[in-house]
Amino acid sequence: MLFKAKTLRGFKLNSFSGELGKAKEFYFDDRHWAVRFLVADTGNWLTGKKVLISPYALVAVNIEAENIDINLTKKQIEDSPLLDSDKPVSKQFEADYYGYFGWPLYWVGPYKWGVYSDIERDSKKWVAAAHKEEKSWDPDLRSTHEVTRYHVQATDGEIGHIEDFIIDDETWAIRYLIIDTQNWWPGKKVLISPQWIERVSWNDSKVFVNLSREVIKQSPEYFEDNLLTRDYETKLHKYYNLKGYWID
Repeated sequence: MLFKAKTLRGFKLNSFSGELGKAKEFYFDDRHWAVRFLVADTGNWLTGKKVLISPYALVAVNIEAENIDINLTKKQIEDSPLLDSDKPVSKQFEADYYGYFGWPLYWVGPYKWGVYSDIERDSKKWVAAAHKEEKSWDPDLRSTHEVTRYHVQATDGEIGHIEDFIIDDETWAIRYLIIDTQNWWPGKKVLISPQWIERVSWNDSKVFVNLSREVIKQSPEYFEDNLLTRDYETKLHKYYNLKGYWID
């Protein structure tokens, strides 16, 4: 299903050995726009440490109960590589972290999840994949909390700012950015896929899309009170004359 990042914020994190805390924010990479870590707010547990949980450990989202099931124990997390809360996530930390849990490295290979287009949860396939010679790339992680409020620039001027992210809990890909255009078109919100972004200026906190303001203005409006249906997604992609991510 598709969920807003802000909706998931505050959801309880249920592990094999009890509640770990609550979802705080997400870290995603700026190449594939896929969630690489859920950042946990653990309260008084592991104070001073940044607790990161990979999507490999995220089992299910329960929207009614407002919780996320984690297939780890507290002991596993306590013994895993941990960061001081004020330190950034380095590639070396990620390598140690993924190595500790035995998960495939997502930056080794051409696809969103390394040698896989989506998360491969069958560990029997990991061994074969590990022996493949694949090029790697250097991930640069971004925070959903920090990137919220970035301005969005069309070909002929600004159109608004990022208000939230829509995440697919099966693949943990960021499917859309919710753009608030209230400064130009009061009350209207629209969706932009990361695939439609031309470039991002991280230093200037600005996202550039190769579309005009008028084209974006006439796109199907997004209403937050309604569920994001496949009918709406089809209409949106048809408007932009682009292929849907769900089509092989």
